[in-house]
Amino acid sequence: MLLDSLQSLSISDRVSFLEFGFGDIVDPPFRCVHHAFAAHAASIPDNIAVEDFTANITYEDLDKKSTCLSIQLRSLGVGRHSRVCLLVERSISMVVGILGILKAGAAYVPLDGNVASDSTLQHVLQDSNASAILTFRTFARRVDTHSVPVIYLDEFSCQCTADTSPCKRISTDSSVAEDSAYVIYTSGTTGVPKGVDVSHGNVTNLVCLAPGNLTMAPGIRVSQLMNIGFDMAAWEILGSLCNGATLCLRGKTSKEWKAVMKTVDVVIATPSMLVPHEPSAYPNIKVVAVAGEACPQGLADSWAETVQFFNCCGPTEITIVNTMQLHCSRGALSIGKPTPNNNVYILGDDLQPLPIGRTGLMWAGGKGITKGYLNLPQKTDEKYLFDLFMNDGSLMFNTGDLGRWRLDGTLEHLGRIDDQVKVKGFRVELDGVAAALESSPGIKVAAALLVENILWGFISPDTLNPENVLSDAAKIQPYYAVPTRLTMMKEFPKTSNSKTDKRALRQIALDEIAQETAVKAVIAAKAPVEPDSLGKPTMWLDIPTLPPPAYTRDVTRSQTSSSSSLNKPVEEKAHPSENIPRDVVVPDKTQGHLIRNARHQIFSLYRRLFGIVFIVNMVIFILTCVRGASVTKLGEIVVANLLCAVLMRQDYVINAFFTVCCCSVPTSWPLAIRRRFAEVYHIGGLHSSCATSGIIWLMLFTGRATQNLTNGGSVSPATLAVTYWILMLLVGVAGFAYPTFRSKQHNTFERMHRFLGWTATALVWCQVVLLTNDFKEPNQTLGLALAKSPAFWLLLVLTGSIILPWLRLRRVPVRSVVLSDHAVRLYFDYVTTKPGHFTRISDNPLMEWHGFATINEPGKPGYSLVVSKAGDWTAKQIHTPPTHLWVRGVPAYGVLRIAPLFRRIVLVATGSGIGPCAPVILARKVPLRLLWTSPDVRKTFGDHLVDSILEAAPGTVLHDTRKDGKPDMVKLTYRLYKEFNAEAVCVISNQRLTRKIVYGMKSRGIPAFGAIWDS
Repeated sequence: MLLDSLQSLSISDRVSFLEFGFGDIVDPPFRCVHHAFAAHAASIPDNIAVEDFTANITYEDLDKKSTCLSIQLRSLGVGRHSRVCLLVERSISMVVGILGILKAGAAYVPLDGNVASDSTLQHVLQDSNASAILTFRTFARRVDTHSVPVIYLDEFSCQCTADTSPCKRISTDSSVAEDSAYVIYTSGTTGVPKGVDVSHGNVTNLVCLAPGNLTMAPGIRVSQLMNIGFDMAAWEILGSLCNGATLCLRGKTSKEWKAVMKTVDVVIATPSMLVPHEPSAYPNIKVVAVAGEACPQGLADSWAETVQFFNCCGPTEITIVNTMQLHCSRGALSIGKPTPNNNVYILGDDLQPLPIGRTGLMWAGGKGITKGYLNLPQKTDEKYLFDLFMNDGSLMFNTGDLGRWRLDGTLEHLGRIDDQVKVKGFRVELDGVAAALESSPGIKVAAALLVENILWGFISPDTLNPENVLSDAAKIQPYYAVPTRLTMMKEFPKTSNSKTDKRALRQIALDEIAQETAVKAVIAAKAPVEPDSLGKPTMWLDIPTLPPPAYTRDVTRSQTSSSSSLNKPVEEKAHPSENIPRDVVVPDKTQGHLIRNARHQIFSLYRRLFGIVFIVNMVIFILTCVRGASVTKLGEIVVANLLCAVLMRQDYVINAFFTVCCCSVPTSWPLAIRRRFAEVYHIGGLHSSCATSGIIWLMLFTGRATQNLTNGGSVSPATLAVTYWILMLLVGVAGFAYPTFRSKQHNTFERMHRFLGWTATALVWCQVVLLTNDFKEPNQTLGLALAKSPAFWLLLVLTGSIILPWLRLRRVPVRSVVLSDHAVRLYFDYVTTKPGHFTRISDNPLMEWHGFATINEPGKPGYSLVVSKAGDWTAKQIHTPPTHLWVRGVPAYGVLRIAPLFRRIVLVATGSGIGPCAPVILARKVPLRLLWTSPDVRKTFGDHLVDSILEAAPGTVLHDTRKDGKPDMVKLTYRLYKEFNAEAVCVISNQRLTRKIVYGMKSRGIPAFGAIWDS
């Protein structure tokens, strides 16, 4: 049957197919992981099995304690074919938990309690049908003790001492190689995380045989660096225990990380983890194995000079790795040959084997192939097929990797199938281009990308001669596969799972293109170019093919003269990998606690503006009380304050403030000046202060008018009666505007503000007319007296300002596109807005209005806005999309109008906060980085909006809060700010989070801006 499958090959290729593609057939010494451990516990009981920085445990004690745990698990009904969720953090107790579960006959389902989100935890518990949970008391709040039995490992202790104790008894163990050992949940780059079911036989086939055992043996020390949710962690942990070695747990800091590496013999890592480390700093290390991403030739060469360096390959579905190469320094780098009992086939699209040297899709077969995806039979059937080249009913797996056989029988990995591009009509494999760049002496790591039809190369370090590098690449690749552009970097950026961040590299190229375009435009306009005003190229995160996963990334920025890079990736609740030391240092807040809070919270610019106007009014108020003033003069002061309050809420006035502050200030001005102008949106403080001052002046006016009437003066009873009504109405308006009430009863506040305000305005007209009539000259007509009254003209402007928006009231057609059950996008064509605009819409203009940020797409007329479900009115628009809506006034500017004041900004949006951000992003006039946290943005906002955002801002960070939990937004925003070398941060979120992030940035000296809610 096998030979029949090879009929398409020549005789020599058939021979090579059989010789190259099949690993040696070797019987593993153990069928189950815990059987291998038990053998070593019996033979070397006093050897240290696991150690961390504070404690250690011998094989005997580990065996006894894990047996105790297994007995307790069995008492809870755990047994063969059960699964137990292991929600832990790196510790000796974690290892006890793993062995206890395996001894009970069950499979462990590992999750890092500090990383996995609540939604991921719930999905895993439900999907795996966990029979129990092993965790720490620290994570107790995250588990439901009523639905699944819970054992707290940090409180568990084995009380067995006598020989007759249960720990000494030989319990029945019917585990076989086909039983599940663990279930690893992938990161879910195509949606919900998938559980890969890995058997005992899969594991022991790798870790109990050479070369997969990496020379682990009694007396050998093995580092444990990986996150337990990453399958390479199983290689470290289970490999060490199955071979009698000592597992050395790394700590939480870089110092502890390096300290562990200086004491171990065997290290398992991703290549990106090793790039910052010099082999000479670790003379103790004897064996290194890397996997998870392509390894640079230079990295392999440098380590191979002093250690046994294995370059390996394989996805989770084939059990950690299935090919390994013991690399010789300066020799050709490959991913080697199949490990024992594993097979690799290079096939075409028709699943036919390809000749030796021909590039094709890599399929894997043999004993490393896992059982498939848990509860996903359709997905399993799609990726796992019956092995066409075996006659034993086994499966083969589609890895999605491209590769080809070399004549020496080793495999050359050529990247993912989706990494092939067309350059000048020729098909080019980007990993092949990167490998050619890495062939140049001195290159540590290289990458290649096609950006806007230009082939870009990226290399590290940044001290090499680029002409020499390209010349060396041209010796290997044809002319069309040699990069047209080359960017040198001190270090490469990394994703949160320690792999090269290709989206960040892409953004470097896009930034450089944008800068060059800007320079050309300036030169064309014959204007001087200020090099310092151009931001340096930067980078961001690699978002896989759509739909993208939710990511956060944690990096620290470093720069060179030609580009910038990211180092020291840090741990964040977004991805199940924790493969590098992640010490993120957010600087301490500046100034003392009291001064800091007074400056940034108590005395915000809004309140300072309020205070200045209010104090000036009160000084005049006191002087007036002391020196006295006429009733008419007091009336003029009242109307003047009310006019200022109304004008500060007039669309044209708001737009004028923003236009002057944001358009008249060039980015060449010092940042200290620009950041002050950017706080123009705090002009609401003038509104509140003038309104409050006006009411206080009205109180004085009412008192003086009452006194005048009682003393037989000119004030008429009608004037005084109207005055009291006005005072009562305005006090009501102010009371309903109190922030706490306004936020809880917004519709009531809006109606009271409108109708009480309109009524008060009408009464003020009556008051002015009556008061003017009370105090006019005996022979003077009322009309002439009004014409000479300042209060009359002030009131005329005030009334015009109120009426003006309503003169532009109109009912306009709407095109509605329902994005989901939670959002609808409304399209209008009656006006074209600009970035930073917002507008008000209504279906009942007298009763309620709702403000939304407008989204204008460059080059297209009209605008759109996104209505997210946040109450009855918004829900109605989603479930019954409107065909017409009312609008009034003109679009007014909001906080993001300030974006052009800065050379580079970080935008932070949560949920529907993407609405105000979208026009700024789509305009592409300001270099920016977007952090967007929201539950499942594609499901909520639809592919079209999300795709347009990602296209305009390819460095966007999407964080799915439902799947990946809520990140530390201050810490994450700070990292974006530093790595992008931004000048400012703009936040569009809810009130609590906006204030938290803005304060977190400002208190560290970073310009930060966000909407305010106290006006």
